[in-house]
Amino acid sequence: MTQVVAVPAAFVERLTCLREELASFEPAVYETDACARLAEALSAAARACDAAALRAAVRAVEAGEHHQRGFADPRDWVAAMAGSTTSEARDSLHTINAIEETPETRDAVLAGEVSLRQAAEIARADAEAPGCEAELLELAKGGSLGPVRECARTRRLEAIDREALHAQQRAARSFKHWRDDMGMVCGTFALTPDVGVPLVNRIMAETDRLHRVAKRAGTQEPRAAFAADAAVRVCNGEASPSGGVAANIVIDWPALVRGHTHPGERSHVVGGGPIPPRVVRSMMENAFLKLVLTDGVEVQRVAHVGRHIPAELRTALELGPPPEFEGVTCSEVGCDRRYGLEWDHKDPVANGGATSLENLQPLCGPDHWEKTERDRVAGLLGDRVRSPRSTARRRGTGRPERAPP
Repeated sequence: MTQVVAVPAAFVERLTCLREELASFEPAVYETDACARLAEALSAAARACDAAALRAAVRAVEAGEHHQRGFADPRDWVAAMAGSTTSEARDSLHTINAIEETPETRDAVLAGEVSLRQAAEIARADAEAPGCEAELLELAKGGSLGPVRECARTRRLEAIDREALHAQQRAARSFKHWRDDMGMVCGTFALTPDVGVPLVNRIMAETDRLHRVAKRAGTQEPRAAFAADAAVRVCNGEASPSGGVAANIVIDWPALVRGHTHPGERSHVVGGGPIPPRVVRSMMENAFLKLVLTDGVEVQRVAHVGRHIPAELRTALELGPPPEFEGVTCSEVGCDRRYGLEWDHKDPVANGGATSLENLQPLCGPDHWEKTERDRVAGLLGDRVRSPRSTARRRGTGRPERAPP
């Protein structure tokens, strides 16, 4: 039985002293490397403090201490302490209780190795798809929330029968719209993967085309603005017909022929998740098909000395790494962008690098610019002229300098 004791005054005093030191902390007096190490240590400490504060709050709430502080609802008290919303406080309290069922995740949270939001994704996924905690925890340590959320969603959806999942998705489809304070028409939508992924892919392909046209004309606008124009063009039937593949489907041939999947067999939309084989059949009726066979072209041996990517190699690249074939994200550590990606030659073509599976990687625009600049500094690009946008700050808001003619 745990012995109940009073909180030592020295512990509270140390916390007060720490707050005072943080308030007087001035990064400008430290070297940049020291600031980087401090940022990492402080972030880990902040995660550990968040967890400790919530555990203490749960203990206090159980005894009704929030009433003594003038709060009828414990969520309001926690929200006031954290400076968050009531719904965020509710989610945090739920997470603290949920991680008790995942001891390794709980220990990582207490040590400040993962955040509460990462832990919430891990706990939910392990409850619905038991056995995935170790994989998700390894992904969460030192990583961002995006990849953990993506992997957790994949594991949860895989644990649901495809027909049952599709029925739930159909029942949850929606389209809502309203006007904001500026009179802009806003909205949200929820579509099943077999409908939503092709639509989004067409809009993103048209977005890329509009962005390229604007770039050649010297126009600078946010990508979201081009995406809005692209959505209108797709709805009006004005989008370019050469917009690329609307959707990639990965399905094992026996499952397609049989009409349903057996354990371990794949049937999903790349970037959208599992779908029943019968839905794949309906999508095939008016589709242009590409078949990827395990005993077909060995893409590891497909190479090209120029920049052009052969069709079979591009198909393999866009599917993503096997055996999941879940599409691609930016290869840069900590970046999980899925759209607006560019294929980069790890060893530049100017340096003799081949257009091959092992020498190509997906990068988002900012990371691709930085990679190109590193290659240039390393002397791998020969006498190529500096790119106008390579001088722009990474993910910055300033306009890039124009290169000399």
